[in-house]
Amino acid sequence: MVAANIYQSRVTTAQEAVKVIKSGHRIFLTGNVSVPQKLLAALVEYAPNINNVEVCQALTVGSADYVGPEMEGHLRVNSMFISANIRKAVQEGRADFTPVLLSEFPLLFKRGVLPLDVALVHVSPPDEHGFCSLGVEVGLTKTAAESAKIIIAEVNEKMPRTLGDSFIHVSRLTHIVPVNYPIPEHIMASEGKSDIIEKIAGHVASLIPDGATMQLGIGAIPDAVLKYLFDKKDLGIHTELFSDGVIDLVNAGVLTNARKSLHPGKIVSGFILGTKRLYEWVDDNPMIELHRSEYVNDPFVIAQNDRMVAVNSAIEVDLTGQICADSIGPKLYSGVGGQLDFVYGASRSKGGVPIIALPSVATLRDGTQLSKIVSMLKPGAGVVTSRNQVRFVVTEHGIADLYGKTIRQRAQALINVADPQFREGLLQQARELHYL
Repeated sequence: MVAANIYQSRVTTAQEAVKVIKSGHRIFLTGNVSVPQKLLAALVEYAPNINNVEVCQALTVGSADYVGPEMEGHLRVNSMFISANIRKAVQEGRADFTPVLLSEFPLLFKRGVLPLDVALVHVSPPDEHGFCSLGVEVGLTKTAAESAKIIIAEVNEKMPRTLGDSFIHVSRLTHIVPVNYPIPEHIMASEGKSDIIEKIAGHVASLIPDGATMQLGIGAIPDAVLKYLFDKKDLGIHTELFSDGVIDLVNAGVLTNARKSLHPGKIVSGFILGTKRLYEWVDDNPMIELHRSEYVNDPFVIAQNDRMVAVNSAIEVDLTGQICADSIGPKLYSGVGGQLDFVYGASRSKGGVPIIALPSVATLRDGTQLSKIVSMLKPGAGVVTSRNQVRFVVTEHGIADLYGKTIRQRAQALINVADPQFREGLLQQARELHYL
């Protein structure tokens, strides 16, 4: 009854709640498909009344009115990962980008590097003890919310109640805005022709042993890999995110989590992206545990899982094995995300398999094709995974194992998995660089 009384005493409207945000405040905005839509819309409406408010976030899905040119001077986004909806604003200098490992993102707030005044969060209705679940986005939000002086929460009837380290008590919520709208659905976007994605997925699946624990990064390739795993046994999941594809593997008895060294029997993740089917499946499902990103993405936690498989992607790879995954030359495009956390964690795992998977070719809007296996990264390109940490690089043309290999051996292996139309040119460039 006490929790119910607290809840009722803090109920307000989105328009009233955002009025606690003052000029000069730094606020945290929960992201992915958990963006609190009513609160964000109210903040945009209220923005002309405030100045120099910093909005800290990672990946967000949905409208980007809050980074529109008319917000200049009022709201300024500081993102630790550049999602598609804010990319233009970052590249035009109207929004900021802070490079940081996903495992350290929440610690910026906890350690006071970026002190938070307000957190905007999105939660499930409270249980009989007054605990709300952070639902589909726990990893980046839990610690940030705890670090803020004020927590404004949308309490959504449609938010699934996920388990794990996912709960926040109503007494911690300064303002409560009841809402009832569906959680947005997110289908993994295509990264190229489907036949190419399928070939890559098949090669990746061949590297995954029975009993493996898997991390599957964001995008079409990691999601496609799941379809090629039905002949495997006792697979597990420890990942920053997962999507719908895991449901069928669980139902088929393939994804049992039984041989996981850490959290056996449990799927461990930071957040989820998917469809209504996934959101209904994870609701109150004791197999699923969502945890903070500083735990899920900690390489020394990841490494405790034997046979840890990490699957991530790249924008381009040079012939020495340097992985660019966050920019196109100097043009900022995304962020490190969890790639380095999981590549390093999988590398330290007993029997671990770190994989970088990408199509061999990028096709520009005018139809021009460029090789994603290159002699040298573009000037200004960001190195996300260094040549010292890379192991497997997979394209539709095969698998290059770079671990323990000389630069000469690496260059030849990567040229072998490049698109055939570019191999002769890459060979010539490798000779000019004295790699071959």
